[in-house]
Amino acid sequence: MKKFIKWIGLFGAFGIFIVFIYGWYLSSQIEKRFSARLWHIPSRVFSDTTLLYPGQLFGPDHLQEKLSRLRYRIVDSRPQKKGEVQISGSHIEIFLNDFTIPNFNRPGFPVRIRYDRRIIRSIERTDKRETMAILELEPEEIGQFYGQERQRRQLVSIRQIPSHFIYAVLAAEDSRFYDHHGFDPIGILRAFYVNFRYGEIRQGGSTVTQQLAKNFFLTPERTFKRKLNELLLSVIIELMYEKDQILEIYLNDIYLGQSGSVAINGVGEAATFYFGKRIEEISLPEAATIAGLIRAPGHYSPLQHKDRSRRRRDDVLKAMTVKNWIRSEEFEAARSHPIRSIGETVSVKKAPYFLDYLSLQLETLYSPKDLTRLGLSIYTTLDTRVQMAAERALQHGLNRLEQRIPELKRTDPSRRLQGAVIVIQPKTGFILAMVGGRDYNTSQFNRITQSRRQPGSAFKPFVYMAALDSLTPASRLSSIPRTYLIDNKEWTPENFSDDNEMDVSMRTALATSNNRATVDMAMQVGLDSIVRQVSVFQFSTPIKPYPSLALGAFEVVPLELARAYCAFASDGVLPYPLSLKDVTDDQGQLLNQVHLNIENLLTPAKAYIVTDMLKSVVTDGTARSLGSWKLPGPVAGKTGTTNNFRDAWFVGYTPDILGLVWVGFDNGEPINASGSKAALPIWADLMTSIPHYLTGADFKVPEDVIRILVCHKSGQLAEGRACPQPYEEAFLVGKQPDRPCPIHPAQGPLKVIINGLKGLIE
Repeated sequence: MKKFIKWIGLFGAFGIFIVFIYGWYLSSQIEKRFSARLWHIPSRVFSDTTLLYPGQLFGPDHLQEKLSRLRYRIVDSRPQKKGEVQISGSHIEIFLNDFTIPNFNRPGFPVRIRYDRRIIRSIERTDKRETMAILELEPEEIGQFYGQERQRRQLVSIRQIPSHFIYAVLAAEDSRFYDHHGFDPIGILRAFYVNFRYGEIRQGGSTVTQQLAKNFFLTPERTFKRKLNELLLSVIIELMYEKDQILEIYLNDIYLGQSGSVAINGVGEAATFYFGKRIEEISLPEAATIAGLIRAPGHYSPLQHKDRSRRRRDDVLKAMTVKNWIRSEEFEAARSHPIRSIGETVSVKKAPYFLDYLSLQLETLYSPKDLTRLGLSIYTTLDTRVQMAAERALQHGLNRLEQRIPELKRTDPSRRLQGAVIVIQPKTGFILAMVGGRDYNTSQFNRITQSRRQPGSAFKPFVYMAALDSLTPASRLSSIPRTYLIDNKEWTPENFSDDNEMDVSMRTALATSNNRATVDMAMQVGLDSIVRQVSVFQFSTPIKPYPSLALGAFEVVPLELARAYCAFASDGVLPYPLSLKDVTDDQGQLLNQVHLNIENLLTPAKAYIVTDMLKSVVTDGTARSLGSWKLPGPVAGKTGTTNNFRDAWFVGYTPDILGLVWVGFDNGEPINASGSKAALPIWADLMTSIPHYLTGADFKVPEDVIRILVCHKSGQLAEGRACPQPYEEAFLVGKQPDRPCPIHPAQGPLKVIINGLKGLIE
């Protein structure tokens, strides 16, 4: 017997030793896991902020739509809490959320925005009764960079979480959490009794610590070995960490629902997802609703199963009452509240082509792995209102074109008529909107950044710019048909429309998109000179010194074309097209800032002369139909149409904003419509939808530009009122004409009157 007891003791000692060694191994794994980054947090991408000011055309419907995207909650009475908004007939009252972006931190406060129809009349800070000259709304979240886990999570400290929220979770999952040491025999027996009594699973026996051990270290399989490991891990975790530390990790880890293909993890994310609130703002009934989800998020979802969710919430509230964590009157008040979730917002890219381009720019700073796990906050240049307007304008424009020309319709989604839009601030290079195609789900090919298309006449402004060293807008160009020899092949440029004039001014040639005159000008200036001057615009596609380059016969990347036009709108400065403004880490600290050099390519005077000629395209040329849209202020722009109507373009700009529109088929099939018929209406539709960018301001005239009265026929000085059709032309100082008109020499008063009458008849 003694020998038997001796062997039992040896086996027991050996077992304890094995358990000790295994426990030591597990503790090292726990420490290694918990000391590292616990979760891969996706980086969040934000739009730019939105500025509101008195006098701005920003209608109440647009503001309400904006606030809805920012997840503000509509209330019936004056807002009392951050994130609430009240809509009335003549004004909107908002209790602004706190928001922090790099170099700016603003606590929330109440404001009242009064309207005069669709124009903001005044903005008042109601708590201080102060009028405001400008109000900045926080940026919108437009997307996230997910890893393979596809989880959304907002990390919160246990100090941020209201006590009633913590009690709700403990009441639902582990009411004796602060009394046990990792596993709870009493809880296991109680769960067994309740489940046996009701004949269904109503309670679980696992503690919070056991759930944590299972989630971090074990598989979901139900075996005795796994359960034994779970118990051992739970005890070790309790020995190594404080209760509040364990609970904080648990509250940030638990799975609480699904948004499309993305998992909602942690109470911080759940508070935002289900109720549009920060964790600190969650009420008692809302906390009990979220706590009730832990057992089965899909089964008790307040989005799909409100009645079931309410019953589960009430069970949690009752359990809190039993534990004396809330009073009976609090229980009754909370139970009387209806389930009011804000509705599911599926996690989709709001500007998918823009986000794809952004990720390419981010690759120079961060690896794809960092973007999916470091929880960065990425602040972009995107204006969501401009983005939505661009998407709508493109869809409506393509649908309208297909209705007008039925042969353009295709049943195969991959072969449908396509289009692309980009909107840029010329002076900064900030990309406000980017639409790379008709439907991102069908095709992720970004036609703004990845395609190469012939620009046609949309390239002509660069040829005219190169000619300004030797010619002026009043210079006469030949429109006589001519044949050129290219690679031993004859080529004869033709005009788009019948034109009997044998010579035209440089301004008129650009306005009417006269091909013959443009090629004549290019040959005068010299093709090598044009290639040399155009190359500074940094087109990535090769440009060869052929006469056809004057008509845009080579291919360009649309983004590069839009960028090049920015130089005309921004006093000759070529900006870098930017999608990224700032990046902060998960602690809000500013990381690498983007510093990109801008380049002065042209003198402000030369850029202005090109812009002034492009204004004539809109007032008197191929884009004159734009006048029917009644946009405020002047617009400069150029249409473009390629051979056989394969591509249709319009690039238009004001001092504040530039937009490029392309329409065509990916395979180069003809669209049977010109730039003025296919692309220009889309541009106009877009611009009328974003009036806050159309200030009506004119382009600033540089000091070294002079305006002189010249003759319409000769381009020389119109003196003595002898010329029947004089007009004012812009010239570079030193390039202005210095000879009187040779066609209409100064004459006596009678001749002047006669010539004037002839001019009126003509």
